[in-house]
Amino acid sequence: MIRKYNQKDRPELIEIFKLNTPKYFDSNEVKDFEEYLDQNADTYLTIEIENRIAGGTGYQITDNYTIGRITWIFFHPDFSGLGLGRQSVEYCLNIFKTNPSIKKLVVTTSQLAYKFFEKFGYKLTYTEKDYWGKGLDLYTMEINLQV
Repeated sequence: MIRKYNQKDRPELIEIFKLNTPKYFDSNEVKDFEEYLDQNADTYLTIEIENRIAGGTGYQITDNYTIGRITWIFFHPDFSGLGLGRQSVEYCLNIFKTNPSIKKLVVTTSQLAYKFFEKFGYKLTYTEKDYWGKGLDLYTMEINLQV
């Protein structure tokens, strides 16, 4: 089940986030994620399986409502391979599709996950070595919705 984030989810989501460091996130990003929850709780989603928090993802509509962004997507390692990432991205993409002012979709990820986003049509537009932390490169990817 994908549902709106609730403040009660915070401690468990932070623990799950930490389980994904240092492989997918740098340990310095924990504070950034906490700040994101403080400032964007209304657009963060919690993913549950059998009443257990499996992970989360966020979405934002920025730049005068013209850019849709998927942010902070991660899952508990116990739930790997269940298609939760696909379901979460599709959920966010459906939100973006309801807003005709959105002209571009953007995701910032790493070399470890960019192939996943390619499956949805995202194209690589920029890379920067060690951006997130040592060994975690920035991969900026976009889908241009303008015809």
